[in-house]
This record gives sequence, structure tokens and C-alpha cells, in this order.
Amino acid sequence: MELGEEVILRPRFSEALTRPAEEVLQLFESWKATQNDIVITRVEHHIFLKIPKQQQHFWSPQLDLEIYEEEGQTLLKGLFGPKPAVWTMFMFFHFAVASLFIAFGIWAYTNASLNESYALQLVLMAVMVLTWFVLYFAGRMGKSAGKKEMHQLHGFMRKVLTN
Repeated sequence: MELGEEVILRPRFSEALTRPAEEVLQLFESWKATQNDIVITRVEHHIFLKIPKQQQHFWSPQLDLEIYEEEGQTLLKGLFGPKPAVWTMFMFFHFAVASLFIAFGIWAYTNASLNESYALQLVLMAVMVLTWFVLYFAGRMGKSAGKKEMHQLHGFMRKVLTN
């Protein structure tokens, strides 16, 4: 898996496994009791790998694994992402910026139709575009800040799967 410089903020991967799904899930359960380096949580056929709370920072990622059987083959799908609260906050900000951009656009169109000045609305639309770029680069910075931990989580997953 490559965590390169793609535009992807939440990298995904998937692979086929040779062991049955329940056996793989039990492997993670057994590692949960024998180590303290990674926090392992299981909910049905999902495994969540996280950095321990005392080592986390705002941008700390988590690795969500889905392990299931499909047509007699065990599949593992992984998703790296920020903590759910951080992801929700970023999505809310993106939605708010997009909504304000559209609202300012409608306001500008209305003023233009009424032959009134719409310079303020165009400036506000430009500010929304700049805000979106700031949010995007903040997300990229966060991904960069968590890259070492992403490798740590992925390495731990590999260690569990090869035992």
C-alpha cells in the first residue's frame, strides 16, 4: 500500500485473504489482550485500530477494517481516516462554505438583475473559494501529520495477519 501524494484524504485499500473471516477476526481479538501499542475494537465484522489515547493528537488517524466472506473468499477492506468527530467537523465546514458560496451567488445574481452593485457578493464568493482552499490544505496537513501513525497502524495490521 502506498501512502503517496495523491489527492486522497482518506486512503482505502482492499485485499483477498487466505484464512476464513471469523479466524481473522479472532486473530485481532487475541492480539487485543496481549499488547497495548494499538487499541483494537471489534464490532461484528469490523475492526477499528487506533493509537492509544495518551499518544493521540488532533490529527491522529484510525484504520477501519471490514473483514467478510463473499463467494467463498475472505475479503479485507481498509479505510484510513481521522477520528469521526474530526471528519464530521471537516465535512460540516465544507458544506457550510459551499452553501454560503451558493447563497452569495444568488445574492449577486439578484443584485445584478436589479441593476444594483454586486461587488460585495463577488468578494464574499472569492472569500469562500479561499476558505475552501484553506480547508483542503488543512486536511492535507493533517494527513501528513498522521502519516507515521498510518504506517504504524498498517504495520500492526500486517503483523497480525502474518501470524
